[in-house]
Amino acid sequence: MSKKALIVIDIQNEYFENGGLPLVNPIEASLNARKVLEHFRANDLPVAHIQHISANPDEMPIFVEGTKGAEIHENVMPIEGEKVFQKNFPNSFRDTGLLEYLKENDVTEVVITGMMTHMCVDATTRAAFDFGFNCTVIGDTCASRDLEINGKTVKADDVHHAFLAALEFFYAEIKNTKDYLSA
Repeated sequence: MSKKALIVIDIQNEYFENGGLPLVNPIEASLNARKVLEHFRANDLPVAHIQHISANPDEMPIFVEGTKGAEIHENVMPIEGEKVFQKNFPNSFRDTGLLEYLKENDVTEVVITGMMTHMCVDATTRAAFDFGFNCTVIGDTCASRDLEINGKTVKADDVHHAFLAALEFFYAEIKNTKDYLSA
């Protein structure tokens, strides 16, 4: 029998209005993530919150430990008993206790929510798959931003959907909140 755990990646104030790295539609994504989080809480399933902290605030003056921007957003604030792992890299497993936590709880399937779709959600999903977990990404709980390459702007919606499509090709099942909760 498969045991699920929820991973809530970097839903932090820096990604919202007035933050250092605002995304497109972070409120909507965080409210959907809260619905999934409430489902896991109601079913007494493991939850892991991931909090990005700048390893070098002089070079990356956002996500600085102890600042409002680095705090987990109020829409998905951890409650007593939920694990919080701080990370310094896009991959939520790198130099954190996340893998050990999931193994200790006999988890075989991870459900992934969070920010940014094109960076930390992508890196964490691929790593989780490589560690042997079945992965589900709830696409409407994630958010991205416009990116630029070679003088061209790629709109956030296109970035978001391109990364979800790439993950669904091999690494994860992609669902939306409504479909996931009704299954």
